[in-house]
Amino acid sequence: MQTIIGVLTLDIHIPYSGSLKEKRMVVKSIKDKLHHKFNVSVAEVDFTDKWQRTRLGIVQVGSDYKYIEKNMDIIFNLIDSNDAIEIVDHNFEFI
Repeated sequence: MQTIIGVLTLDIHIPYSGSLKEKRMVVKSIKDKLHHKFNVSVAEVDFTDKWQRTRLGIVQVGSDYKYIEKNMDIIFNLIDSNDAIEIVDHNFEFI
């Protein structure tokens, strides 16, 4: 059995955030929802000191390329539908 790792990286703008505390609340909400609904690992990987910007890394491990790719598409669309944020850039890759 082959181990496959899918990595989705999202650069996110949080336009209504006026402090790091507000930003952390938005990021924590996204992370918690994704972790529980999709059983993925989510981490803020850059821009930790910026109020209105973040980069999230989302990782899923499995044995089926199509399953992981489908989940990452669903995750992307779920985050993109969040009115509190705007996805500025994204990247998906298998490693």
